[in-house]
Parts: sequence; C-alpha cells; structure tokens
Amino acid sequence: MALPPILQNLRLPLIGSPLFIISNPDLVIAQCKAGIVGSFPALNAREAEGEPIELERWLIRITEELDRHNQANPDQPAAPFAVNQIVHRSNGRLERDLEICVKHKVPIWITSLGARVEVNEAAHSVGGITLHDVIDNRFAKKAIEKGADGLIAVAAGAGGHAGSLSPLALIQEIRSWFDGPLFLSGAIAKGDSILAAQAMGADGGYMGSAFIATEEANADQRYKEMITESGASDIVYSNLFTGVWGNYLKPSIAAAGMDPEALERSDPSAMNFGEGREKPKSWKEIWGSGQGIGAVQDVVPAAALIDRVAREYEAAVKRLQAQTAPHLWHPDGA
Repeated sequence: MALPPILQNLRLPLIGSPLFIISNPDLVIAQCKAGIVGSFPALNAREAEGEPIELERWLIRITEELDRHNQANPDQPAAPFAVNQIVHRSNGRLERDLEICVKHKVPIWITSLGARVEVNEAAHSVGGITLHDVIDNRFAKKAIEKGADGLIAVAAGAGGHAGSLSPLALIQEIRSWFDGPLFLSGAIAKGDSILAAQAMGADGGYMGSAFIATEEANADQRYKEMITESGASDIVYSNLFTGVWGNYLKPSIAAAGMDPEALERSDPSAMNFGEGREKPKSWKEIWGSGQGIGAVQDVVPAAALIDRVAREYEAAVKRLQAQTAPHLWHPDGA
C-alpha cells in the first residue's frame, strides 16, 4: 500500500522519535526543515499552575515557523511534524491535550502505551493520521483494530521504552497481515540502517537516540557527551525506572550509585506517566539510549546529523546498485 500523502516526498524515509524531556520546538523545527518528520511528546510541554497552556504555545510556534519556511522555500518545503500522546491511565492531561491537538490540526499523531479508538477518531476529525508504537504482533493487531493508520515497530535495541524482539522477526510478523505505514525503531542511527529497514519490509526508520547529541536537544551536556562516548555494550535493558522495559546508559546508572549489572525488577502496576509522579532523587539522571549510538561521535546541529544520515543512505543505495549479478546469490544458480 502506498504511504499516505503526508508521509510521501520526505527527504529521507525517517521520523525523529519523540524523546521524553529532550524533544522541544527547537529540535522539531530543525528536523522538519531538514526534511524528516520531527516529533515531541505532548507531556514535554510542562506547565506550572496558573501559567498559559504551554502545549498550545509550542504548536503555534512550530506551525508558524514551518509555514514561514515553506513560503520562503517552496521548492524544499519542511516535512510535517508529529505529537506523541501517552495513552496511559496515569496521563491526566490526555483529554485536554487531545482537544488542543484537534484545535491546531496536528497532522501526525504518535500514540504510546495504549490504543484507544477516541484518540484515533480525534486525529481523523482534522485530517490527521495516527501511528501507534508496538513491541509485538499482538499489540500491533489491537492498534489497527482500534483505528490506527500505521505502526511503529519498536524492536530490540531501541532507546527508552523498547521491545525485546529482533527487528527481522517483528517486521516479518506484522507484514504477514498489514500492508499500511510501518516504521522501524531499534538502533537506527545511520542511513544504512534506514535502507536495511526498508529491505526487510518497513517503510522507513524511527530515530531517537542520535538526536540527543544535537545542539537543539533539551538534554544535559553530560548526557550528550555520554552518548558520543558510548556504544552498544554500554546499554542495559531494565524496567526498574518506570515499570516499562527500556534501554539506559550504564554509565549514568553507575553514576547514580547503582550496579547496572544487578538491577532489580520493578512492579509494572507502579507504572506512572502523570506529571506528579515521584521517583528517587538518585534516578534523576538515569539516561535512556538505544544501542545504535556507536555511530554518534560528536554533538552537532540536528541539520548536520540529518545531512550525514542522508549521505549514508544515498551511499548505501548506490553500494547495493553497484553489486552486479556475480556478487549476488541466485537460487537458480544464474
């Protein structure tokens, strides 16, 4: 099935994943101007009591800046943006945030931790599409049954809340019955990985951790530098910190006085994504990351990172095209 028009004609078949705390208007605008879908979690727009609604201010700023860019660059318009909604019972802002996203006609809605018909209907009411992130085939089927337009397959190696399945297995199972929009999350940090995702059946990649080490990202400088200094072996998979399994930087866990090789398991019933959730102070600087960060060597502007990934993607395509028949195995022996 062809991708929805809103996901066509991107510079790269890539979505910048919504990063908790880190994704902000600066990063989203930079991603979209550079030609990929930029996104942020609605809950990142934090508000103190009595202050104006920050989410609305963010949406106005992003929309206006991208409109100005498109008017000045009609031949190279910005990519659309997305807002991530945590569809979990502990998110007391969900209903209000949905109303704000409807009011401002958000084009792409990414839903996590729960699939709900009314969220998909809200997006569709303003011509938007919904992409639901899933860690296995069972959740994928539930999301489509409840009206999601597409899926994000969160495989092993993804940053933050991640699954444990091989991307080969997860994409294979989803594609056995679903031919709609499908993006792959899990150690996507190079252009080569995006092409590999397409080769196995996905429509594109979903990249997050590499954007932590960008100038626009709302992340501690030490966090950014730790990303550039770490690799796949520096990641640990745990559900201790939120109740949901995810990938985290071992050095940040060690710095908090904990043994990253001996973490306890959390009670999933304690999972809480509300604004008032509490956790030990020692966990404040436990930093999430995916396994693909070995490709990240420096802190750079988001546009420079996307330029690098675009060059890698183009080189990977040419490399495959250059492989003539003698270099490829054919079942008929030709």
